[in-house]
Amino acid sequence: MVNATPANDGLLPHLFRIEYTKMTAVLCRVFGLKHIEIAEDIASETFLKAIEVWSLKGVPVNPTAWLYTVAKNKTKDCIKRNAFFEKEVRAAISPKEIQDDEPFIDFTEKNISDSQLEMIFVVCNPINSDEAQICLALQILCGFSLEEIADAFLSKKETIKKRVFRARDNLRNEKFKLPVLQPAEINSRLDSVLTVLYLLFNEGYFSRSNNKIIRKDLCLEAMRLTFTLVRNKLTDTPKVSALLALMCFQSSRLDARMNDLEDAILFDEQDKQLWDKELIEKGNYYLAKACSEKETSKYHIEASIAWWHTAPNENNKWENILQLYNHLLLLEYSPMTALNRTFAFAKVHGNRQAIKEAKKVGLQSNHYYHSLLGFLYSGHDRNKAADHYTQSINLSNSATEKRLLSKQIDRLNEKTATDHYDPK
Repeated sequence: MVNATPANDGLLPHLFRIEYTKMTAVLCRVFGLKHIEIAEDIASETFLKAIEVWSLKGVPVNPTAWLYTVAKNKTKDCIKRNAFFEKEVRAAISPKEIQDDEPFIDFTEKNISDSQLEMIFVVCNPINSDEAQICLALQILCGFSLEEIADAFLSKKETIKKRVFRARDNLRNEKFKLPVLQPAEINSRLDSVLTVLYLLFNEGYFSRSNNKIIRKDLCLEAMRLTFTLVRNKLTDTPKVSALLALMCFQSSRLDARMNDLEDAILFDEQDKQLWDKELIEKGNYYLAKACSEKETSKYHIEASIAWWHTAPNENNKWENILQLYNHLLLLEYSPMTALNRTFAFAKVHGNRQAIKEAKKVGLQSNHYYHSLLGFLYSGHDRNKAADHYTQSINLSNSATEKRLLSKQIDRLNEKTATDHYDPK
């Protein structure tokens, strides 16, 4: 049964982002990680089939179920065509799982979740460098393009391409299934896993490579995977709870960060009534849980910064946020963290002093750097402010962000015109 309407242009990209990686994770359980290209091909062919069929017949009533049915049938056909695969698959599953003498392909919600969790720990293998693990996980598990990964690392696409190729090659002969996870093995891989989920959430919260600044589907997927870690006794650590708290606090403001025209709304202009109180409460719960043991990670500090952003008490708010940023930079320096700190610094010490701090960071090729300087100069040097906003527009890949920056320039021009207006 299908809907009469033709395939929705926005539906398939959304489903691809969410379901493609789930399919790949489950199918890697079937074929093994050394045949990951087979799993990826079947997932890709499934979506190509959807484009073909849905364009002619309309979108099915349950499009997700339709996709998994097609993927399951394509997998069975592939196994039947190749006796080698059939032998490997049957050796990997128990006789009880074989139905009607056919290989069992399990796309249940639990198996998808288990497969993704297993997949992320397999991909985050110490055989590769930390950066290579993260790049590979972002591509395989999160569906990031090479451009998106390059943006996340502030790196070049070709550099990322080579890194991912080498990492895939190193894993090609690794077994897909891990032995029973032990605390030592969890500890050796968990930091890379959390970095992947952190970057996935950040790409959704403030996209660097898409015409939409906010991509809720990525935020929700990152939260779902992090919640999977919290529910597992072996991965339920203070760091994981702190990261989930951070995601809850940040997600609570998503609806307030964009208007009906999908234009971004700056923090000071957001309608606080639109903040999700339930998510804030969940953030409070997981932050308290994270602080139940004597451990401080960057996720603890960032979650605390996010808590102050949602806190109703304005007393010493920015002073506390600035101190947390100082602590964060000492714990783990990052140019982007230093840039974010500059905004808090401006709230405490004023824009003129903050300009000096921003220039110390030295991110002249980064559009956030120029948009921040545009904001900081707006109060006392509109020409410099407009120049930095223009540079930010030229460097940004986001149409939505370009519109926001253009509006800031328009505001400067309106203010200038008002200043020069003589009623006489």
